[in-house]
Amino acid sequence: MSELRTKEVDDFAYVLSQMQDTDEIYALFEDIMTVREIKEISQRLAVARMLDAGKSYAAIEKDTGASATTIARVSKALNYGSGGYRAALDAMAKKA
Repeated sequence: MSELRTKEVDDFAYVLSQMQDTDEIYALFEDIMTVREIKEISQRLAVARMLDAGKSYAAIEKDTGASATTIARVSKALNYGSGGYRAALDAMAKKA
């Protein structure tokens, strides 16, 4: 985690935490990432949601197109990571 915590990443996290308008967030994403990168990150969040719901790897792979390696990586982070996926899933649950 020490390699991740830099002033630049802190600034990025701060900017994201302050943005309330979805269109502004989309605009920022489009400016700093490729469409493919945005879709891959979003796919991982969808995988986390499905894992949390108890879906099988095969069902997740079929529904999302994510590879078994990606699903396993998300599963590991969801279960043994820093809690980021859990916080994101909790935030999405509040929205629903």
